[in-house]
Amino acid sequence: MASSDPNAKYQSPLTSRYASPEMSANFSNNKRFGTWRQLWYNLALAEKQLGLAGISTEALYQMRANLDNIDYEIATAEEKKRRHDVMAHVHTFGVAAPAAAGIIHLGATSCFVTDNADLIIFRDAMDLLIAKLVCVINDLAAFATKYRSLPTLGFTHFQPAQLTTVGKRATLWLQELLWDLRNMQRARNDLGFRGVKGTTGTQASFLTLFNGDHDKVEQLDALVTELSGFKECYPVCGQTYSRKVDVDFMSPLASFGATAHRIATDIRLLANLKEIEEPFEKDQIGSSAMAYKRNPMRSERICSLSRHLMVLIGNVHQTAAVQWLERTLDDSANRRISIPEACLTADIVLTTLQNVVDGLVVYPQVISRRIRSELPFMATENFIMAMVKKGGDRQECHEEIRVLSHQAAAVVKQEGGENDLIERVKNSPYFAPIKDELNELLDPATFIGRAPEQVDNFITKYVNPALAPYADIIAAKKPAELSV
Repeated sequence: MASSDPNAKYQSPLTSRYASPEMSANFSNNKRFGTWRQLWYNLALAEKQLGLAGISTEALYQMRANLDNIDYEIATAEEKKRRHDVMAHVHTFGVAAPAAAGIIHLGATSCFVTDNADLIIFRDAMDLLIAKLVCVINDLAAFATKYRSLPTLGFTHFQPAQLTTVGKRATLWLQELLWDLRNMQRARNDLGFRGVKGTTGTQASFLTLFNGDHDKVEQLDALVTELSGFKECYPVCGQTYSRKVDVDFMSPLASFGATAHRIATDIRLLANLKEIEEPFEKDQIGSSAMAYKRNPMRSERICSLSRHLMVLIGNVHQTAAVQWLERTLDDSANRRISIPEACLTADIVLTTLQNVVDGLVVYPQVISRRIRSELPFMATENFIMAMVKKGGDRQECHEEIRVLSHQAAAVVKQEGGENDLIERVKNSPYFAPIKDELNELLDPATFIGRAPEQVDNFITKYVNPALAPYADIIAAKKPAELSV
């Protein structure tokens, strides 16, 4: 039912606390019903241009003058009486534009306004999401570049592995965000217009209006599509556009949810290691009981909402699967919840992710300390190679290192001590030939391979070209501030 509040938006716990004003406005009553009126005006204008009698210039003038002048009290009262939202707004528009009252919605079915308006709203929602995503990518690329050569311990199975760099790890996140950008661009550009198709998609009502002139009906469909800002409409449909379109629209959002969850989870793990933290304000409280805590609540929020975003795709899969013949109405109530919810959730996740990326704090000394605790084991292969170069036997050297490594591991695991493998190597007569080279062999920078060069290459060849079309958006970017 239409709300009497002109500023009312899709009602969800998300909108009131977290969603951006732009995304909330995109799903507001004003946007939806204002778009309906624009569609009715476009239809009447095209019908008149193609020679349909009975549509006066005054009627078009009054319609155009009242596109945003919506009397929600009249609409609410009429919908309560008629139990039909479209006809309630046909009546309300007619009250505002009396000269057009008799030709509003001429030849159309309800889905002319509901479906076409949805496609416009979805297109505009995706534009908002893409704009936010490119800002996140831009900020994360700057982070990757800044820390391109800072060695850090790599993890596989969340167990210590070979070294990488902080910047190289960030490119793993960036690559997935670039795929999300590609997917959102495709979904946005693939959106078509339902167009002017009539009650079951046959255009029978418009063929009657134009006295059997098929060319005029095709011209009408093309003209209304153009007036509504689309390059093309779907060539065939039933009463609604295929709900498969909703699957294609929602899939990139669900996929982005997986990316955001992965990034936020990594940050939460690194925060536990005290290597990287999300922003934490001076007066922020981490726990009501444990005053020392710095909980990664922003990243946790991203994970929580991303799970919600990922599962919403199931609604549109189910809806697309159960549509009967030319259409069934059991799609409507579900779509009015699930699709706005997905756009609002993605909007909030992006805002929060940008806030986190903008304020990431790196602790190089903590990272260095962890490297020093694990690097001795990783450096053993270098020790062996250095000894062989000095004339040593590879197998004999391997055994010497194996024994010392197990002794050092026992100190760490059984006694809770520090890793003393390097001291054991230095004190071993066997390794005397390379004693003066040990510091060089333990330089973390020699263990990161091509990570810095990979960062540079990735940013130059992939990130920068992807962001180039959005230079104006990035230049106008504002800090992502969270209300709570």
